[in-house]
Amino acid sequence: MQRASPADNEALEEAAEWLVALSAGDVTDEQKAQWSAWRTSNPERAQAWARDELLQGKLGGLPTAVSMAALDRPADPSRRALVSRLALLLAVLPASWASWKLAEQQGWAADYHSDIGECRQLTLADGTQVFLNTDSAIDVRFDGTQRLIQLLRGEVLVQTAPDIVVPARPLQVATQEGRMQALGTRFTVRELGGRTCLAVIEGAVRIQPAHAAAGAGSVVLAGERADFDNRTVGRPQPVDSTATAWTQGMLLADSMRLAELVAELARYQRGFIRCDPRIAGLRVSGAFPVSDTRRCLSMLEATYALRVSTHINGYWTLLAPA
Repeated sequence: MQRASPADNEALEEAAEWLVALSAGDVTDEQKAQWSAWRTSNPERAQAWARDELLQGKLGGLPTAVSMAALDRPADPSRRALVSRLALLLAVLPASWASWKLAEQQGWAADYHSDIGECRQLTLADGTQVFLNTDSAIDVRFDGTQRLIQLLRGEVLVQTAPDIVVPARPLQVATQEGRMQALGTRFTVRELGGRTCLAVIEGAVRIQPAHAAAGAGSVVLAGERADFDNRTVGRPQPVDSTATAWTQGMLLADSMRLAELVAELARYQRGFIRCDPRIAGLRVSGAFPVSDTRRCLSMLEATYALRVSTHINGYWTLLAPA
């Protein structure tokens, strides 16, 4: 992985300063001109800002405390420490988008994947249908004894079909936390880093955590959902009726906390969206087209007492009280 050399540290710290400044609120034309002049003044600064842009595109992985400070407390006494942390992040970034994907090791060479904002439908060799939600990746391993779908990242909906190739092969979906065996069913699986969320729409699914004793899993029935880690399965809960709306390109909210809605919308666009803590608990309802997050944000701004501001060519979006 390519890292910044010591000679680039000054440019990286300046880039971090600009990242905080341009994300803190309304930016004047004079500030924009100063930033543009700085960015084009020498190759080191241009390269440092390129790392900024890479970070902005992957901001979902930025530590919460850093991102909140950047957006909410630009004049905080700890700003110097914030800038230093951002400069360090920039210094260890891979040098290109392809390198970042390689470093993540989350499906860069997957059999099938969907881009950010894309919902993709597949029909596998046995007739099983798979829907990939935004930024998802799977490997498919079919042999003479099993049908295995490995979820590397993201979320899928699986609609099983009678095995038209080798009858009686079980169909399983695997994540880092364990395996789920379909018992003639339709279900969704979402990987959340350390836990898996299963929602069964039809039929039933048997869960076997990766580090639990054989047979220590449980069966989740139609209309139920359950989260599990690599050792235990949580208590089943009722499935939300909107659980599969994303396959139709919609996010349905029924008195959902604004912070939760924003977190879901953030999955469908590059960059970073967050809401001010003062309105995080605002309850919102509606049908939001996930293929057009800007339209979703405009709908929220027109309906509720909030305002939407964007910075750095749309990479940073903040929802704040009106």
